[in-house]
Amino acid sequence: MTQALASVDLNGPVPPSRNDVGPTCAARLACTRLTLSNFRCYEHARIETGTKPVVLSGANGAGKTNVLEALSFLVPGSGLRRAKLSDVGRRDPGAHDSGADTGRVWAVAAEVSSGEYPVRIGTGLENASGAKRVVHIDGEAQRALSVLSTHFAVHWLTPQMDRLFLDGSVERRRFLDRLVYSFDPAHAGRISAYNHALRERTKLLADNKMDDAWLSALEDTLATRGMAVAAARLHVAERLAGGMAGAFHEADSQFPACTLAIDGLAEGWLTDLPALEVEDRLRRALKSSRSRDAKMGGAGNAIEGRLPHQSDLLVTHAAKAMPAGQCSTGEQKMLLVGLVLAAARLSASDEGRVPVLLLDEVAAHLDAHHRDALFGEVLSLGCQAWFTGTESDLFAPLQGRAHFFTVNDATVSETS
Repeated sequence: MTQALASVDLNGPVPPSRNDVGPTCAARLACTRLTLSNFRCYEHARIETGTKPVVLSGANGAGKTNVLEALSFLVPGSGLRRAKLSDVGRRDPGAHDSGADTGRVWAVAAEVSSGEYPVRIGTGLENASGAKRVVHIDGEAQRALSVLSTHFAVHWLTPQMDRLFLDGSVERRRFLDRLVYSFDPAHAGRISAYNHALRERTKLLADNKMDDAWLSALEDTLATRGMAVAAARLHVAERLAGGMAGAFHEADSQFPACTLAIDGLAEGWLTDLPALEVEDRLRRALKSSRSRDAKMGGAGNAIEGRLPHQSDLLVTHAAKAMPAGQCSTGEQKMLLVGLVLAAARLSASDEGRVPVLLLDEVAAHLDAHHRDALFGEVLSLGCQAWFTGTESDLFAPLQGRAHFFTVNDATVSETS
């Protein structure tokens, strides 16, 4: 069985939008008030921002990224650090050194504006055991985290993502899936069901329990959910192609265009075959690999090609026809910025809402020309971007157009 590769050209024609909605009439999401309680280094903090972009400046370790992490908990998932819930609560000095597990019950509360009426969102740890995160919308408890996607959307870039194109496929796949979540919240449920079935199948094969009925049921879930996951990835990649080719090129963007390819069996098959045929192929591949999977770990490793939990996002600098991993550090950063801005523009045009951007130390790694270009893109979109940096001077072009705050030893103060 050969490997399949699904490609998307970000210089290609713009596909038709579901809604004829541009950034000028899209709802602009903004966190206008953020309150932290026992979150990371903050015992208590309240930040009043309005809807403009926000600049947080201060020394390393002052608590800037912690504010962005708090905002990232206003959407489903485990936040931009992917931390355990029990690790997020504030700890007493020396608690880590002593091994004491003294993390407190933490909470993040926000007032979110979407251009219509404000919504109050609250989330945090249910109890000190760290077992469950709870969500409240306008004071009412919610049953599922997915409801957060109805009221808020964010994209983020952090220094840890600088090696996205160099390291293994796991982080690239997560990056792509985070983009998909913002357009299709049900994507998270599909991945969860797929991963659960994968674990069960792996355990059965590892225990040499070749129960055909049981394995067939699990492989049916893997096939149906896997096809749906692959289809959602391809759909968003195609829409991103239109967003970058249209909105960026028309605006003469200073960020390089790129091509995307998804290296995966299901994604590749879907470019030529109907969904039901892709499901059937996945079922047959999984069934025929049972014996070999049992010897090789049971997670589909015996199949030639990448299953949905192994798919990889391949990014190529379009003008240079060069894989992103071979580009310079600066070019890789600009490719990432371009992708995130393309996703924001796509959300504005197709979804009718402009997401919030969390840009941690991004400006410091761009030259002055591209910093100005980034600020211009943000202001053109009308989005609320939260920037962090050690020097406020980097953000001088945003004076009068953004709210400036200084962060010092877990204290956030508005700059006059």
